[in-house]
Amino acid sequence: MARILVVDDIAELRDILRQHLEALGHEVDEACDASAAMARLSAATFDLVITDILMPGADGFELLNALRRSHAALPVIATSGGGRMMDAELALRLSRDLGAFGMLRKPVRRAELLEAVAAALNAPPSRE
Repeated sequence: MARILVVDDIAELRDILRQHLEALGHEVDEACDASAAMARLSAATFDLVITDILMPGADGFELLNALRRSHAALPVIATSGGGRMMDAELALRLSRDLGAFGMLRKPVRRAELLEAVAAALNAPPSRE
């Protein structure tokens, strides 16, 4: 199975995603923001990143920008429920423009999550 990094500032949401993914046999690591995610990505290899976009501190946009430079072939699924400064649809459109493979609106439904993960893991590597 795959090694997946879940990035979200809300611990309960990370835990829910972890449970869904581990139930399928995936190995899951967690990070609370883009800075923590980049530290984990420099220490280990992952097959997929699932990241919230709108987070305090280093956000998902920063993570997507960094990943395009350092891990261009690594698929990323962006999630967003919106925030004070930006609605979810705009956040997800911008994340696609920054290279996200898939986009999921929060609250993320289990079936949509598993479908997006399967698609991302089975996609041919990016040639960027």
